[in-house]
Amino acid sequence: MQQTIHTTAITFPEIQLQTRDAHKLRGYFGNLFREHSPLLHNHLESGQSQYRYPLVQYKVTGKTPMLLGLNEGAELLTSLFLKVQELQLDGLTYPVLSKNIRNQRWKIGVDSDLHHYRYETLWMGLNQDNHQRYMQTEPGQERQEQLKRIAISNILAFYKAFDLLLPKEQRIMLSLQVQEKSTRFKDQHMLAFSGGFTTNALLPDFVGLGKSVARGFGTVCRV
Repeated sequence: MQQTIHTTAITFPEIQLQTRDAHKLRGYFGNLFREHSPLLHNHLESGQSQYRYPLVQYKVTGKTPMLLGLNEGAELLTSLFLKVQELQLDGLTYPVLSKNIRNQRWKIGVDSDLHHYRYETLWMGLNQDNHQRYMQTEPGQERQEQLKRIAISNILAFYKAFDLLLPKEQRIMLSLQVQEKSTRFKDQHMLAFSGGFTTNALLPDFVGLGKSVARGFGTVCRV
């Protein structure tokens, strides 16, 4: 079973930022266009967080800032593209001298071929519950199996966000190749992972999987 989704990627090639600056992009654009749509900041009108897969994501890959929209988020970014004249981050103003927009359509679902994906930004696959279970497990095969199950569940959660529920006979196969890394998130040290995976699942380039994808974590690209 497969279906098609639409993405819009906006990049600012003349501005260079650090990967950790992605959350600053989210804060800036979420405030700048707050009245346009809650999709930009993933909060309800009450101010509460909206617990759904974010349809607008903020990333820095290869030092280049990027906004990625999916389906309604893609349409929203297309409508706002011409309005972006500058970025204001940490008290600094970056004039937008050039910007690129790319609209694409992607198949998602299980494929008959295998595809290799690389994490362009660190993958935060562990939440509070499974982090404790992971640390209590001996390093080696058992930890890899746990991470593999989490990576598959990340893909299934992504599909579910677009109402794609795979029939039982269509299983996601996945081989994970990752290494432990340490990162700071909300002023705390967090365990994250670099590397990639091989799978029969189809994914659009630059979508995020795992935790904190709106802030740029877990961004994948097909190799």
